[in-house]
Amino acid sequence: MSDAYADLADVLRRLGELTGRPGRLPEALDVADLSRRTGVPVAVVAELLDGGRVPETMLAQRVRQRLDFIREHRRRPDGKRYSLGELAAIAGTSRQWLSEWRKSGMPSLAHIDRLRRFFGLGAGFFTADEPEALHEALQPVLQNLEAEADPLLRLRQNGLVRLAARAPQMNAHQLATLADLAEMIISAERVEDAGRT
Repeated sequence: MSDAYADLADVLRRLGELTGRPGRLPEALDVADLSRRTGVPVAVVAELLDGGRVPETMLAQRVRQRLDFIREHRRRPDGKRYSLGELAAIAGTSRQWLSEWRKSGMPSLAHIDRLRRFFGLGAGFFTADEPEALHEALQPVLQNLEAEADPLLRLRQNGLVRLAARAPQMNAHQLATLADLAEMIISAERVEDAGRT
């Protein structure tokens, strides 16, 4: 877990530079949204953003906490909370097994993966420890802030140097469109390359 803290510290340092609020990131970032995306309680997210450390939780306990977090924070389309029976059906198991997991057990990876996909959560939502989960959730925030600070960054990172050379004559909308197009092309090439191997 020490590597997770080091990785998180690097991202926090860079975010502090980009926001102009080093050491005061909870003021600059949406702590509630980060909590919702990671399943990590708001107070823990704030502590980690401040550079603090949190007690390590065992995997089974973390999975149970995140399952309870989903039940508390994810709502059905009608705004009501999902029942244990509904969550069990989504997971592909019985209500009794789901109740056991919440008390002391550990669901199978297939069951938590069904829940994760149903709710549109990241791959490590149930299993990543708190610093890892926050590090992953901060990646798009960091990318957006870096793109705002340097609009040509996305073009340079994708190896499109010649195109980037023309970018100073483009307005912000044209730059964003060009960067999106370049990312689509590169993604398509990666898929083709993966299909060949």
